[in-house]
Amino acid sequence: MLINLTDVLSCEEKVVKRTVETEFQSFDSSLGSFPLTEEEPLNLTLTNLGGDKLLVEGEQKFVAKIPCDRCLTETEVPIEIFFSKEIDMKQSAEGRIDDLDETDFIDGYNLDTEKLVYGELLLNWPMKTLCRDDCKGICKKCGKNLNEGDCGCDTVELDPRMAVIADIFKNSK
Repeated sequence: MLINLTDVLSCEEKVVKRTVETEFQSFDSSLGSFPLTEEEPLNLTLTNLGGDKLLVEGEQKFVAKIPCDRCLTETEVPIEIFFSKEIDMKQSAEGRIDDLDETDFIDGYNLDTEKLVYGELLLNWPMKTLCRDDCKGICKKCGKNLNEGDCGCDTVELDPRMAVIADIFKNSK
């Protein structure tokens, strides 16, 4: 959704609070596509700081379905985003790129809330997701989820430096 910023920028120290509905069905990135099962509205506060500077603050909560990093079971993970960004409205898009300012969510006098929230979701995405703290993962040999029970595979791993001695004992039997 695009929000026109001319009303906020019309007079100094003006504060505008908005509640915006975003329409993310899923979060798509290079990591994959993850469905968002719950999504609260985005609470935005836009403040004119004077001198063509704008303060954009906001918060939003999501619940995403992410596979467990050990056993690949779908897990619902709550994600909360909070942000506060000061934007210089005098700068052109090229000037922002030159200064490595990543405000691609500002286009002229419009604020693109979808791009803003996507960038914040990307920054706040969990590094590791576990279905539970004591997740046992999957068997390296057969792929069974070890949280559901033992698979019966031989899980003894010998030191590779001792493989020659292990072969000698196998041959002597």
